[in-house]
Amino acid sequence: MSDRSLSSAWLASWMSRVSGVLKAMTDEFERRHGFPPGTNRVRSADHGDQVAARALAQVERVPADLLTFYDSVGDVTWEDVGNGYFVEPVREVLLRLKEYGTVGIGAGQATGGLVIGSDGGGLCYVTGPDGAVHRTRTATLDEPELDKVAGDLRQFLERLEKSLTRFVTDGGPGYL
Repeated sequence: MSDRSLSSAWLASWMSRVSGVLKAMTDEFERRHGFPPGTNRVRSADHGDQVAARALAQVERVPADLLTFYDSVGDVTWEDVGNGYFVEPVREVLLRLKEYGTVGIGAGQATGGLVIGSDGGGLCYVTGPDGAVHRTRTATLDEPELDKVAGDLRQFLERLEKSLTRFVTDGGPGYL
């Protein structure tokens, strides 16, 4: 395991940090924005999520960090941070995979990636077999154009956290 690999301990620390910031944000949200907040949470994985994560492990070329993530985190729902940030539950990832297959990544779109989430503007986050996280340039997944936004899932989660902190500090939408 490299120092960049996800561990349940690192994820627990990340969840604790962002949950604290999300609570502070939602406590002040209506006063600052004039309307009540939506759902803003990081949900811990339950037994059903962990069973689904084991099913995901049976899919060819799934990055180990994604399995570690879904063994600890049920989903990420930040409706009010920028346009919104969402990391789907593993059951949704599996359902999308079953219904639509993988998303082409790379030269000739030959490598299959998994859609793991989206922003509130309709762009999707896709993780490749190498663990890198990409974002679609448009809301369509038919022959998508992708931009790499993180070299691995840990960097993606760190950038999500920075986007949250930036939003709370100055209302900026973040960088993802």
